[in-house]
Amino acid sequence: MAQEYLRVVARVAALPDKVEEVKAILSELIEPTRQETGCIQYELLQNQNDPTDFTFVETWTNKSSLYTHLANSHIQAAIKKFEGLIAAEPDIRLYDQLF
Repeated sequence: MAQEYLRVVARVAALPDKVEEVKAILSELIEPTRQETGCIQYELLQNQNDPTDFTFVETWTNKSSLYTHLANSHIQAAIKKFEGLIAAEPDIRLYDQLF
């Protein structure tokens, strides 16, 4: 049976002329997030065919640890920096692993 962790896929779409700025903001989140209680996996991916498309693949011990993460100062600061740099609100989806 699979471990009962919370899986998260979070997508951020940069404006075409703001890709490097968005990449820098997202990259700053990696190390502090990996140090958070409850963080098991936190990886940032960039789409090979569409460089404006960034995706975090995350694993958390539970929803509580994810919600604590989302409220942390480094996440809130990044959200404020996104103004004028992203095409839409981040798309954050929560998943259960079935197998």
